[in-house]
Amino acid sequence: MLSTQLLAHDTWDGPGPWWPLFPLFWIAFFVLVFGVFGRFGRRRWHRGSYAGESRLAERYAAGEIDESEYRERLAVLRERDK
Repeated sequence: MLSTQLLAHDTWDGPGPWWPLFPLFWIAFFVLVFGVFGRFGRRRWHRGSYAGESRLAERYAAGEIDESEYRERLAVLRERDK
């Protein structure tokens, strides 16, 4: 008798029409997180400071510039990057 009463009073109609919102929310969340980290991770690459620092290091290693000039130019590159 108890089981028939429980079955007769079952009012759960399923997850409802809003169930697709949860997967869409998580997809949007991960896209946003990866987009933000990707943007900040590539920020210096877009400005060219890594390329500039790399080229400057190559010139210093090849002996084209001395240490003081290397440090001065590196400071200028990093100052512009802020």
